[in-house]
Amino acid sequence: MVENVFEKLCELFDKGGARYRVMHHPASGKSSQSVAEIRGTELGQGAKALCCTVKGNGVKLHVLGILPADKQADLHKLAAAVGGRRAALASPEEVMDLTGSVFGAVPPVSFTDALVVVADPSLFTRYEEIAFNAGRLDASIIIRTEDYRRIVAPQEADFLREAAPESDPAPEPAQVGTQSA
Repeated sequence: MVENVFEKLCELFDKGGARYRVMHHPASGKSSQSVAEIRGTELGQGAKALCCTVKGNGVKLHVLGILPADKQADLHKLAAAVGGRRAALASPEEVMDLTGSVFGAVPPVSFTDALVVVADPSLFTRYEEIAFNAGRLDASIIIRTEDYRRIVAPQEADFLREAAPESDPAPEPAQVGTQSA
């Protein structure tokens, strides 16, 4: 199991010369939106980390899918990006074993070869800084996006769920009425 995640993150970013800051705050694992409000960041700046198991086509591996917190993942696309057929979210026990963190505190970084990091490219084009929980529910890291990308060097693949097309409004019901004289 991975241990001392918070300290390892700081060491990694210090060694890589990253421009980042640590923010300590009340533990909040309720929603990405509530954590963004606590941090004073936009929801889309959040780097959501989904720990998944990918199988099929002779592939069996664990993937940490990283995407903006205001988007949703298409797990089929994530599986295909690493050569698999299907992906499912890992169990809480697998998440703890692979990341050293509980759900909601998983950072977008892997400290084990058993967990491949795949980031959606949109994470790198929207904001100058990204934010994420730092292995704990009561601490976040806000880092320059380009520094995260350079230091972590995730594989990049498009795996966002397509936005549902807006449906046309329902046609007006036919007017049935009586004529008055």
